[in-house]
Amino acid sequence: MLASLLVAGTALGVVGLTALPVAAQPNTGLAAQTVASGDARFQIVSPTVIRTEYAGDGQFTDGATFNVVGRDDFAAAPFTTTTTDGWLTIDTGQMLVKYRVGSGDFTGENLSVSLVTSSGQSVSGSPWATTDAAECISGSLCEAEGLSLAGLSLATNHSGYTGQGFVAGYEAVGNALTFQTTIGQAGTDNLTLRYANSQGGDGKVTDRTLSASVDGGAAQTLTLPPTAGWDSWSLASVPLTLTQGEHRITVTRAAGDSGQINLDSLALVAPGAGYPAPTVAVSSCTFGALCEAETGTLAGGANIGADHNGASAGSFLAGLGQGASATTHVTGVPADGEYAMQVRYANGQSAARSIAVQSNSGTPTAVSLPATSGWDYWNTVSTPIQLAAGNNDVTIGCPDASSCQLNIDTVALVQSDSPLLAPHAALGGYRRDLDQVNGSPKTNPGLLFQDGWSLVDDTTSSLYDPTTKAVTARGDHGGQAYHDGYVFGYGTNYEQALKDLSQLTGPTMLLPQWAYGVWYSEYYDRTASEFTDQIVPKFRSEGVPVDVMAIDTDFKAKDTWNGWEVDTNKFPDMKGLLASLEAEGIHNTLNIHPTIQSDDPKFAAAQTTANGAFSPSTDTNKFLIDWSDPAQLKAYFDLHSEFQSDGADIYWLDWCCNEQSKYSANGVTPDAFINSQYAAYTNDALGGRGFAFSRAYGSLTAGGYGNPQAVPTGPWADKRTTLHFTGDTRSTWQMLQGEVGYTPGESAATGLASISHDIGGHFGGDQKPGAEEGSTQLPGDLYARWVQFGAFQPIDRLHSNHSDRLPWQYDAATDASATSFLNLRESLVPLSYTLAAQATATGTPIVKPLYLQYPTSQQAYSMAGREYLYGSDILVAPVTTPGDTATTSVWFPDGSQWVDYFTGETHEGGTTADVTTGLDRMPVFVRSGGIVPTRTNNVTNDSQNPLTDVTVNVATGADGSFTLYEDDGGAAESVKSATTALSYTQQATGGKLNIAPVSGTFTGQVTNRAWTAAFTNAAQPAVVTVDGVAVGASAWTYDAASRTVSVKVAARPLSEATTVAFSTEADAIPTSTPTPPPTIGGGSSPATPAPVAGQGNGQSPSGNLAATGSEVALIGLVATLLLAAGAGVFVAGRRRRQMR
Repeated sequence: MLASLLVAGTALGVVGLTALPVAAQPNTGLAAQTVASGDARFQIVSPTVIRTEYAGDGQFTDGATFNVVGRDDFAAAPFTTTTTDGWLTIDTGQMLVKYRVGSGDFTGENLSVSLVTSSGQSVSGSPWATTDAAECISGSLCEAEGLSLAGLSLATNHSGYTGQGFVAGYEAVGNALTFQTTIGQAGTDNLTLRYANSQGGDGKVTDRTLSASVDGGAAQTLTLPPTAGWDSWSLASVPLTLTQGEHRITVTRAAGDSGQINLDSLALVAPGAGYPAPTVAVSSCTFGALCEAETGTLAGGANIGADHNGASAGSFLAGLGQGASATTHVTGVPADGEYAMQVRYANGQSAARSIAVQSNSGTPTAVSLPATSGWDYWNTVSTPIQLAAGNNDVTIGCPDASSCQLNIDTVALVQSDSPLLAPHAALGGYRRDLDQVNGSPKTNPGLLFQDGWSLVDDTTSSLYDPTTKAVTARGDHGGQAYHDGYVFGYGTNYEQALKDLSQLTGPTMLLPQWAYGVWYSEYYDRTASEFTDQIVPKFRSEGVPVDVMAIDTDFKAKDTWNGWEVDTNKFPDMKGLLASLEAEGIHNTLNIHPTIQSDDPKFAAAQTTANGAFSPSTDTNKFLIDWSDPAQLKAYFDLHSEFQSDGADIYWLDWCCNEQSKYSANGVTPDAFINSQYAAYTNDALGGRGFAFSRAYGSLTAGGYGNPQAVPTGPWADKRTTLHFTGDTRSTWQMLQGEVGYTPGESAATGLASISHDIGGHFGGDQKPGAEEGSTQLPGDLYARWVQFGAFQPIDRLHSNHSDRLPWQYDAATDASATSFLNLRESLVPLSYTLAAQATATGTPIVKPLYLQYPTSQQAYSMAGREYLYGSDILVAPVTTPGDTATTSVWFPDGSQWVDYFTGETHEGGTTADVTTGLDRMPVFVRSGGIVPTRTNNVTNDSQNPLTDVTVNVATGADGSFTLYEDDGGAAESVKSATTALSYTQQATGGKLNIAPVSGTFTGQVTNRAWTAAFTNAAQPAVVTVDGVAVGASAWTYDAASRTVSVKVAARPLSEATTVAFSTEADAIPTSTPTPPPTIGGGSSPATPAPVAGQGNGQSPSGNLAATGSEVALIGLVATLLLAAGAGVFVAGRRRRQMR
C-alpha cells in the first residue's frame, strides 16, 4: 500500500542518498509470504512480524485498515514452514509461530509464538489467549476482567473493586463479556452482576441496560440502576434457565441497550443465595519457570495489588507489612543443591528494603532490594538459595518494621547460571490524557513487553483507503468467527519493534520545525492589545524566545466556551492580530470546544448543513456533533471558517470536560478520526503540513473527563496526524515526577513521538497570589525545574489555568533559570528537528526510555521513571524535589563515559552518582563520542532566524557521528531536504571533527555557515588546526573548569568540508587532507554521539542522530513515508508556506 503511493526517486534523488536496504528486495505483494491452513491465514510481514488472520467464512482482508496502512510495503522476509504431529510451524529465523491444523479460531491453546532473547531466555506465549471463553464455576464469584472480553478493557481508576480491577466500557453496541459454565442440575439460577453506574458519556445519570444470553439464544434484559458514584458498587440480577451440561453465557450491549457501566464481577447463584465472596487461587511454581508471586499462599496481610503499571499479568504481591509473608510451592527441583531465586520487585521508596527468604524450614536469609525509580518501575535480582530435590516451599517474609514495604511481581527458582528471566510485562503505556492526574497514572499496555513479543489486534479496525481517506466497516463474516492481528517477536530489539510498527501502521508525524521551539499558552481572559502591546514586547525585551502562542477559549463569542465567532470587544481585528504575530515569527493555535449553543449566530446554518442532525445535550441550549456523519462533519468544520480566514495556523481541540460530541461508528478510534480531519483541514495554512493538537488514543465518551479508557481499535493511527496534548494535570512535584517516565513510556508503547505536557501543570498544588489580577504563582523552584524538564521534551509548551508561566513574573533567580533554559530549548531546535525526522523515518522516538538502548541492563528498567534519553546520547535526569539546590541520584549506562553538559564533569558508565544542582543547571549528560549541534547564538524564534551559526559540541573519549537534517518545509510530494554529516575521531593526543559538505538543497537554505567546534572532556591542547593548518591562539579558547576546547571557524560555504582538530602535542596532528565523511552504510562507533557541556555563549547541547547508513537513508524517505501513511499531509518544516 505504501509503496504504491511513493513518488519514485524523489526523496532519495534530491539528497543523493543510496536506497534503503529494504528496498533492495521489494515485496511484490504478500502472496509469496502467505501460508494458509483451512480458515486460518498467516502472512510473514517481516522476520519479526507475522500476521495471523482467521475467517470462519473464508473471507480474508487484503486491503488497508484504518490502523494498518503499510502491510504490503515490507521487504520479502525469508521463512520456512513445517507440519509435524498436526502442528504448522512458521520459522522466520527470529521467531516461531505454531498453529494446530484444523483447530478453528485462534485460542490460547492452538496458536503460540516463541523466540530466544539476546540473554538466552527461551520465551513462549499465547497471543490469542484472550479469545478463550474463560470458565466461571456456578456458585463462585468470577472477576469480570478474567473473563473473555470484546471491546472492553481492564481499569483500576476507581476504588472498591475486587481482584485486579474492573471491566470498563460498554460504550458501543457489540461490547461483550463471555464465559463458559457447567451446570450439574437443570434449573433456574440468577446471573448477578456487581457494577457501578454514575454519569455516563452522554451526561446522564440513569438506569442502564445490558443483555444476557445463553448459547446464542434469546436475550434477556439486565437493568442496572444508578449507584452513588463510580466508586460505589451494587448488584443486579436476571434469572437464567439452564439445562444440565456446558453453556456459553454472554453479557453484551445490544442495539437497544444503553450500556455505559463498569463491571467488577459476576456470579451464577441459586435463587435466594447470597453473592459469593472473592477467593484467591493458589498455584504451584515449576522449577525453571517464571511464576506470579501473588499466586502463592499469602498470610499476615499480604494481598494482591493491581494499581501500578508494568506488572506481569497485571497484578502483583502487595500488602507486605511487618508479619506478612508469601509462600511459593516449587516443584521439579532436579537435585539437592544451591540454585538461584530471582525476584522482580518495585521499591518506590528512597532507600533499599530487605526481605527474608526461607527455603522449607531453613534459616531465613536477608536479601536487600535497592530502590527503584517509582512503583511502576521494576527490577529483578538474583540471590542464592538451597533447595532439596523434588518439591520445596520458599517463603518471602517481612520479620520487622524495617523490612519489605515493597511490591513483588514474579519469582523464579532456576539454575545458578540462568539468565535473568524477563516476564510478559508491559513496558511503558499510554492513556488518552492525564487530566486531573497527580503523579504516575495507570496506563494501558502498548506495543512493547519485556519478554519480547506482543499482539497488535486489528480485528475491529475498519477498512481504509489511504488515497481517498474513505472509511468502510468490515463485514460481519456471516456471524462466523473472525480475528486479525499481528504477532510481533522482537526479543530485546525494541527499536526494531518500533520500526516495524512505524512501517505497518504509518510513521509518527514530523511537525513543522517551529513546533519544536518554545510555546506560550495560558487559560486567562486576554485581549488582543495584551498580546501586541505587553506580552510579545516583553518576550523581546527579556530575551526570551517564543515560536507559538495559544489563544485560549475566552476569545470567543457568543459563549466563551463553545462560541464560533470572535469576540470583537476583546479582539477587534483577529486577522490583524494573527498577522502581527506572524510578522514577529510567532505561530498561533486557537482553542476549540466541539459543541454549539442553540442561540449561537451560526447555529441555524450549521444545523441546516447537518440536515438537522445535531443532537441536543442535557446541558441547556447545547447541541452535540457526531463526526461519523459526513453532513455533521462538514457542518462542524464550516463553523471554523471565520477563524481560518483570520489566519489560524492550527486548532487546539480541547475535547474534554462536558463536550459530549462523538464519533459513533465502530472501527475507528474516535480521537484518531477527528484528529486526522484537523490535520487535513489545516493543510493549506501550513503549506501541506497540517496537524492536530489534541488528546489521543481514545474518546471522551469512552470514559469521560479524567477517566480515560482504552478503546478496541487501539492507539495505532493517532501518530500519523497528532501532537498529543496530555490534558489538565495538577501543578505538583508528584506530577512533574510522573511526567519524567510518562513521556518516554508513551512513545515506546505507541510510536507517537510528539507529546506535549502543560509545563508547570494546569491547576492545583501549592500556589500563592500571582503577578496578574486573579492569577496564582507556583513556588519558584517548582516552576524553574518544570521549565528545565520542558527543555528536553518533544514539545516545550508553557501553560496553566490562571497561573503565572512567564519567567519575568518570578523572582530574579527563578527568572534567570527559566530564561536560560528557554533559550537552551531554542538553541536545541536543530537537534530536536533532526531527532524528530529520525523518529518519522525509523520509529525510534525523540525521548527514549533507557531500555530501548540498554535492554540487557536491569537498571534501564528500574530507573526509567527518573531518567531518559534525548536522542541516543543525551541522558536527562530532571530534578523533581524542592529546594534551590537539589541532589538527584543518576545511573549512568554501561559502555561509555558521560560528560556533564553544564560542568564538564565526567562519570563512568555502569555507576550511580548523586548529582547536586542549583536552579542554574540540571542533571544532563552526554555520552562519550556524542556530537550535539546547537545554534551558536540566542535567537527570538526559529522561523525568522536562518541557521547561519552552529556550534558542534563533542563529548570526547570515543569516536562518534551525527547527521544534521534540514528541509524546506514543503508538503510531502514536494519536500526537499539536506543533510550534513558530522564525525569525530578520537586520537591518542586529542581528536578531530570532520564536517562534510552539505548533501542536498532546498529553498531557503543558507549558503554559508559559521561553525564553532566545542570539545568537552579534553586536556588543554598545544595545537589546534582548521583544515590541517594550525591556527593562532585568538581562534580558540580553553576553559579549564569544564575542560572544553572551543574553536571558531569563520563563515564558509556549506559546500566546503571543514576539519577541526586539537592535540596536546604540537606535532601530533598530520597536515594531510581531511578525512572524508563516513560513506552511507559505513558509520560510527556503536556508541552514538552525545552532547557536551554548555559553552560561554550559554548555548546547550543538542541530541544525536546515529548516522548509520540505513538511518541516513531513512531520513531521505521522511516525506514520502508520511504521505503514503495516509495522513494526507507532510509535516516538518522551517517556514510556513503562505497560502491564504
